[in-house]
Amino acid sequence: MSLRDVWRSAQLMVGLFLYGFSLAMMIRATLGVSPWDVLGQGSALQTGLPFGVMTNIIGLIVLLLWIPLRQKPGVGTVLNVLLVGPSAEVGLAVLGEPEALWARILLFAGGLVLLAVATGLYIGAQYGPGPRDGLMTGVHRRFGLPIWLVRTGIEGTVLVLGWLLGGPVGLGTVAVALLIGPLVHLALPIFLIPLPEQRPQPPGPSTLHGYT
Repeated sequence: MSLRDVWRSAQLMVGLFLYGFSLAMMIRATLGVSPWDVLGQGSALQTGLPFGVMTNIIGLIVLLLWIPLRQKPGVGTVLNVLLVGPSAEVGLAVLGEPEALWARILLFAGGLVLLAVATGLYIGAQYGPGPRDGLMTGVHRRFGLPIWLVRTGIEGTVLVLGWLLGGPVGLGTVAVALLIGPLVHLALPIFLIPLPEQRPQPPGPSTLHGYT
């Protein structure tokens, strides 16, 4: 294993841990769950299935959407499913729930920024995105739309659908839907690790291996 591969593996693992931890930060802020969790809770309400089960079903449906986008799963896709949940549990175990509104806002804002950084880290390692982030990169590659526009469009669509199904929506939910796209768009080029077979290109989300 080359030094590059060691670095990529470390970046992948750190990114996935921070991804789950950032979700815990936003949950502890109690200002609203992410659009995908709104959809999960709304679907659980309508079907009577547990939230965890609905989350897995939604993830499977999202993976099926990869097929027409010609998106292929990678090691990072599998590890995303395995590691993000436990790292979120670690975050929930060590983080308290602030009482002051200003502290909750700061915790949520920090979690949102960390979520974008974590996304850039683990996708930039180029071992494959998670189901939901893979939908974003797949649409970006397939149609050539900017990452920020694709991510914002997906989050907004998921938010509206979850709200129509009865999922809870807060100010934090709207903030995630509107801001996560531009933040991820900024983070991806920073943490991208070019692979040896890639031709030198100006840094940007479109240089992601397999998504060009």
